Amino acid sequence: MTDTQLREIALTTLDGKPTTLAELADGAALIVNVASKCGLTPQYSALEKIAQEYGDRGLTVIGVPCNQFMGQEPGTAEEIQTFCSTTYGVTFPLLEKTEVNGPDRHPLFAQLTKATDADGQAGDVQWNFEKFLLSPGGEVVKRFRPRTEPDAPEVVDAIEAVLPR
Repeated sequence: MTDTQLREIALTTLDGKPTTLAELADGAALIVNVASKCGLTPQYSALEKIAQEYGDRGLTVIGVPCNQFMGQEPGTAEEIQTFCSTTYGVTFPLLEKTEVNGPDRHPLFAQLTKATDADGQAGDVQWNFEKFLLSPGGEVVKRFRPRTEPDAPEVVDAIEAVLPR
């Protein structure tokens, strides 16, 4: 699959509208599988900060709720949206609840999980808040495991590297 094709995979927003990465993000994208009841949920604050700080330069943060890790995203679309906006002030786009691993893995994650992390490991998403950085052309350029904070130096440096100066 080419990078352009990755940007054309059919997606659905949290409010049920069909879309694609190409429609959601003009430039680079940081795609993160998220959950509302996880020990890592406070990463929403840093994700929103990144979205605000780099949005004008062409970065779109995209949250993908997932309930595959100990049922930590049990809510309905409305509950997820309310939680994210009222608790963390999330303004970046959220997709519908999605399977990121296993036989029902969404085609987007079938492609994203081919990317390797800093240790050269590809494969299944380990847990909530795994992050995939896409270049403006749609290439997966970096993969960050869940415990890497969205505003960690290695994430910020990677974002800076794919954005126009």
